[in-house]
Amino acid sequence: MSRLTDTFVELKGAGRGGFIPFVTTGDPDLVTTELLLVELAAAGADIIELGVPFSDPVADGAVIQRASERALRKGVMLSDALTCVSNAKKNIDVPIVLFSYLNPLLRFGPDRLPKEAKQAGVDAVLVTDLVPEEATAWNRAFRHQGLDLIFLVAPTTSDERLKRIAQEASGFIYAVSRAGVTGAQDEMPSDAESLVKRVRAVSDLPVAVGFGISKPEQVRQIWRFADAAVIGSAIVSQVEKLARSPDLVARVGEFARSLVESRSGNQ
Repeated sequence: MSRLTDTFVELKGAGRGGFIPFVTTGDPDLVTTELLLVELAAAGADIIELGVPFSDPVADGAVIQRASERALRKGVMLSDALTCVSNAKKNIDVPIVLFSYLNPLLRFGPDRLPKEAKQAGVDAVLVTDLVPEEATAWNRAFRHQGLDLIFLVAPTTSDERLKRIAQEASGFIYAVSRAGVTGAQDEMPSDAESLVKRVRAVSDLPVAVGFGISKPEQVRQIWRFADAAVIGSAIVSQVEKLARSPDLVARVGEFARSLVESRSGNQ
């Protein structure tokens, strides 16, 4: 089994929902990114998504777009993300998902990426704009290295397409809680739960729900019907607000802990 599979088996056995925070590589700098990975693991992260900066992140809202822009201005690339993972993995054992658009992966080199990602300690790759019809070669290469390939599904995804995605996906399936881009929301849309039910009708993989989750009560709501909650923009927003603070890492850790403080016995 993969590291992600092991993690979800452990979570199910413990009767707990998964906590998957997201940060952008190089925001505010690479050293801080490494420290954040370690701190988020200490704060209770079961899996961590590490974003690769990209100039045209069409699926992301303003908060994560700004994070990418800040990192790109400093010249941060995919290779830097791998270095961050490698350094952080000396201190943590939490699975890490590389979250990227396809273009940076193509620039890095499809032949190089799977092996170097594995060597760095990456456990899975999520490519936001990789369609299942074009994923077979990538999937073969990643799985050869023991890496999972994760796909996004949305409320607008047809049942037929859900089946096609389920054939290619491994690790878990990322269910987008609503149509649109990332960004914190005051209320969770009703589409999320129905989408999870539709995914489970065609796949036995765990389902993580993301987009718009920013409060402890929203996390608990997600855990009632999904296997994990992904929190991105809310955490990246904290990084942005605290960029000049000497205790940025500790305060982001406190915020992460606040999101999952009542996790025990949530399912």
